[in-house]
Amino acid sequence: MRLSELSERSGIATATIKYYLREGLLPPGERVSATQAEYDESHLRRLRLVRALLQVGRLPVATAREVLGHVDDDSLGRTIRLGAALWSLPHGPEPDEEVPETAAARAEVDALLDRLGWTNARETGELSPVHRSLVAALATLARLGYPYGSAYLEEHARLMHQVAVQDLDLMETYPTRSQQVEMAVASAVLYEPLLTSLRRLAQEEESARRYGI
Repeated sequence: MRLSELSERSGIATATIKYYLREGLLPPGERVSATQAEYDESHLRRLRLVRALLQVGRLPVATAREVLGHVDDDSLGRTIRLGAALWSLPHGPEPDEEVPETAAARAEVDALLDRLGWTNARETGELSPVHRSLVAALATLARLGYPYGSAYLEEHARLMHQVAVQDLDLMETYPTRSQQVEMAVASAVLYEPLLTSLRRLAQEEESARRYGI
């Protein structure tokens, strides 16, 4: 398809698509003349992901470019490729090493990973922004007087593992590695608000069942 059709089918203005091309967010089309290129379904799919990153995830263009660079890196294994793309997304604050709760939170996270048998997460440890974000969150909760008990935290982690299994099962329904990683990144940006909303609805429902309206 030509640029005009790509614009029509995607609902994105041609000027915006050209901007994405210049910024390296969208792969170039196949050149058919000095001034025209052909685009295909992969460009439509990528445009959806770009809009999710920029509009829903509110990522800066430079961050979105980094994420998409990992998505397209065929030299990486699937786990590293996915991990690199997800690590490039924004995360929570870094742990505050000036407060005593941080050391305790870090020990709690490492003990939790050991109990769960999550060896990859344990080996990656502080290299992972997700690990550091979890440490920071637990430390903040403890400092504010809302600590998570170990059993409570472990139960939540096991529930999240079930969600992760469903996520990867869905990811594997896509035919190519690039599409699979694209879907995982889109899921991280679009589905996490969905999960938060479902949790809050469930809390409202359970509260009504227990305590009445």
